Amino acid sequence: MDSQRYRKLSLTAAVLGVFIVAGCSNQPGVVADSANATPPLQLITLPEGTTITATVGQTLTSAKNRRGDSFVANIVSPVKVDGKIVLPRGTEVTGHIAVLKDRELKVVLDSVVVHGVSCDLATNSRRPSDKDQPKHMGEKNKDRKHKKDNSTLSASTRLTFKLSKPATIPAKA
Repeated sequence: MDSQRYRKLSLTAAVLGVFIVAGCSNQPGVVADSANATPPLQLITLPEGTTITATVGQTLTSAKNRRGDSFVANIVSPVKVDGKIVLPRGTEVTGHIAVLKDRELKVVLDSVVVHGVSCDLATNSRRPSDKDQPKHMGEKNKDRKHKKDNSTLSASTRLTFKLSKPATIPAKA
């Protein structure tokens, strides 16, 4: 009886093995998936000095926030390396309040998530008065000297940051 049971188990194992080998060698699922698969990623280095222009998502104030509080912003202009878009418009970046005094606050960018991978960023700090100005500003306003209030960074403020050290970002090959 043990020999019959052994034969049946051996035959079952052999049949399963044939089905597995036949299934793996055919691989119809892989061909179908490769048409919809995302292209492989490669690492791209954003050099020091690369500019990242982003719009802040919420209002930050020296009266209500604390040093270290985080914020979210969205990239306004695509960031390119060698003509290839690495960080598309609308990409979400995070930052924090680096300096917080009575009438001054400065923010920096910390990270960006690209293709599901969180990447560290190190940027210069920006104040609310560093916001991007319209290019059509008249000469009359250009020469005005007045003390700027840097205690509030309003939602939707557009700031341009520069990387203070290179950042490695995954990009589609």
